[in-house]
Amino acid sequence: MKVGDLVRHAPTYSTPLVGVRVGLVVDLIQKKCWRTMEKGKKVDWNAIDPEPHAVVLYPHNAGTINIPVVELEVVDESR
Repeated sequence: MKVGDLVRHAPTYSTPLVGVRVGLVVDLIQKKCWRTMEKGKKVDWNAIDPEPHAVVLYPHNAGTINIPVVELEVVDESR
C-alpha cells in the first residue's frame, strides 16, 4: 500500500458498508491501536508497538480517517 492507492475496508466483521466505499490514501503513519477483542478492555499502551495506519480520504467525509493498514485492501483498478 502506498500514497495514492484507492482502498476499501477489508471485510472483517459484519458491517453493511465494509468493502463498499472506496477512499484515497493521502498519507501513511505509525500509530498504536489497542485491539480490545484480542487484548481485553484494560488498556496498557506500553505493551504494544505502533503499527502502520493509512490516512484515508473518503468522499462522504469532511476530513480524513486513520485506519490500520491490516484492515484495508487496495482496489484493483485493472478490473
